[in-house]
Amino acid sequence: MANEKTHEIQKTEGGTQVEVEQTKSGPVYLPAVDIFEDDSAITLVADMPGVRPNDLRIDLHEGVLTLTGQADTTEPEAETDIFKEYRPGQFCRQFSLSDRIDQDKIEAGMTDGVLRLVLPKAEAQKPRQIKVKTK
Repeated sequence: MANEKTHEIQKTEGGTQVEVEQTKSGPVYLPAVDIFEDDSAITLVADMPGVRPNDLRIDLHEGVLTLTGQADTTEPEAETDIFKEYRPGQFCRQFSLSDRIDQDKIEAGMTDGVLRLVLPKAEAQKPRQIKVKTK
């Protein structure tokens, strides 16, 4: 029964663990994501704790943006584990992009396990004001 409770805690508190077919062993997590929009861009912020920028991959293929990252929480050997809730694993999340996004100008940055993607809107999609001409 204790294992069932731990499994439920991982699903709700430690990020959602997803069931996917994979070629590597270990858990696959669905990173928590916030999405914001302004007149010029859509900003996506994803929590990927334990993922270093070198272990992060962002792919864009046929309008599908895929985020994958390998989390490694290896501690120095001098330390002894007392209690561990987080297990290393892989993060994976996909998004379908519309033609409203200028896919050639997407920018990504990562700080402290938080990925920030800026998805600029295509020029035709940006709001603009139309001036009224008088004769």
